[in-house]
Amino acid sequence: MDPLDDPEGLTPQVDEHQRALDDHARFMDENLQRNYRANFIHGVLGMTGFRLIYAPTIIPAYIVLLTGSAAAVGLGTALLQLGATISPIVSGARIEHRTHILPYAIKVGSLMRLMILGLALSGWFLTGNALLAATFVCFLLLGFFTGAQRVAFQALMGKLIPISKRGRLQGYRNLAGGAIAAVLAWVAGHYFIEEKWLGNGYATTFLLAFVLTSMGLVVLKTMIREPTAPISRPQIPLVQRIRQFPEMLEDRDFANFLWVQCFATMSRAGAPFWTVYAGRQLGLDGALIGGLSFAFLASDTIANAIWGPMGDRLGFKRVYVLALSCSTAGVLALLFGSSAIPIYLGFMLLGFGASGWMLASTTMVLEFGSSADTPMRLALMTTAEGAIATVAPVAIGLMVAATGFGPLFALVLGTLLTALGLLVWKVREPRHRN
Repeated sequence: MDPLDDPEGLTPQVDEHQRALDDHARFMDENLQRNYRANFIHGVLGMTGFRLIYAPTIIPAYIVLLTGSAAAVGLGTALLQLGATISPIVSGARIEHRTHILPYAIKVGSLMRLMILGLALSGWFLTGNALLAATFVCFLLLGFFTGAQRVAFQALMGKLIPISKRGRLQGYRNLAGGAIAAVLAWVAGHYFIEEKWLGNGYATTFLLAFVLTSMGLVVLKTMIREPTAPISRPQIPLVQRIRQFPEMLEDRDFANFLWVQCFATMSRAGAPFWTVYAGRQLGLDGALIGGLSFAFLASDTIANAIWGPMGDRLGFKRVYVLALSCSTAGVLALLFGSSAIPIYLGFMLLGFGASGWMLASTTMVLEFGSSADTPMRLALMTTAEGAIATVAPVAIGLMVAATGFGPLFALVLGTLLTALGLLVWKVREPRHRN
């Protein structure tokens, strides 16, 4: 008999489902303080290390040192993003049927950190073409495990932290981690890189990032108490799961949100070239790298204390709108300024925008649709971002090398304004939907 013709036959399933949700909520509440602390400490150490790598200053300067080419900056950035394009869907498929995510998250997180160590070791022990090849291979693999880790860690946080507290957790975590990272970036530029500590200041910086991020992973592994997933999807072949993606896109708000992410990601592809542009204006050296890194990371840090609580109270769509507006203002400051003050101001505004973009995009995606589809929503978003971020830096690098920075400014401003318009007019705040 069709269960729809026999509502009473559904009652045991509904009751069992509700009990699972109630048990999960109870476990989440009972372990909230411990899991909150674990996520905070892990996030602080992880943010400190990873922002030394992903701030739009140190890696571009390192590639310029190795190659002297703006096009090579685009290639290196593209390799980072190429890896992150390949892995998210595979990662989502690996975890969406699991009752516990933490073991997988620790595995991919460890592999990601080994790639940072590889950057440090290759910087010390290799030279010439071998150094460049090893660096680019590490970029590719670092991106691959970054994409996998992002899906796993965000899905894990969705299981551990209530939606009403995620903004503050991420905001305060980023505040503390960013403050430390800003200071360390300044130290790395002025001392490690400028004075060539341990023979190679960049390699020393990468080693520091590896140590800090590894400490954070140890904290996560030893402190987290993960509940059993209240809802999980049956395991099906990856190709069959990919064919179900259009079902998620039937939610027009989520589909338009993906378009916003794509245009915002296209605008962020210009980030590695802002340091190159500043170096052309002011002269690229260790002191400038340290100063710009501090300006970017310090503003990113301060902004998190605003973005996180604002998102919890008012929803993260508002945070996203303001973040894109800050990024637009930052690009305009760089465009119309050729001296130190507007360039430093531009990096500060870009830092404000980057922190709001990261916080809003990674939190909003958790609020669309069923929790059972959260890993694949994360995977779909991360893959869409990665595909654009893979192609765009190479194209931008070739464009800058051939025509200068004028077309870059036009492209970035156009994509920022498009993303802002779509977000304002086509995406509803997900927590206010029926």
